[in-house]
Amino acid sequence: MAYSKIEQLIFELVEPMAFANNLSVWDVEFLKEGKSHVLRVYIDKEHGASIDDCEKISVALSEKLDELDPISSPYSLEVSSAGLDRKLKRESDFVQYIGHLIDVKLYAPVQGVKDFTAELCGYSKEVLSVRYENEILELPMSQVASVRLTVIF
Repeated sequence: MAYSKIEQLIFELVEPMAFANNLSVWDVEFLKEGKSHVLRVYIDKEHGASIDDCEKISVALSEKLDELDPISSPYSLEVSSAGLDRKLKRESDFVQYIGHLIDVKLYAPVQGVKDFTAELCGYSKEVLSVRYENEILELPMSQVASVRLTVIF
């Protein structure tokens, strides 16, 4: 779940812009989707990022990217809120949400399931610790495809 060089560069470019607007950068993704590339920046603040927040960051980042031109291939820029079902990627993300319910996707089944909801109990770079059906599971991070916060309505 490490950042590519482009994602790390964009994170470093957008972080001061977000800070200046009382926002934080939750995540950056640079992906190939179909025949084109998409640069996605997810922002956050205490009570959720608004459309206006997304627009401010999008305009400022777009101007900076036009100036520096760090991405050689054509791409679309998307700036959005991290959302309620945000992905957890960094150590700080996992630590912040210990005790919360998470949706876990694995590369291979454990106890017969690949996708499940569990309580986040702990995290290290090597192991994700969750409570699933009243049992603590220690999942190697190499087997974890993705982790998102669970949304309960």
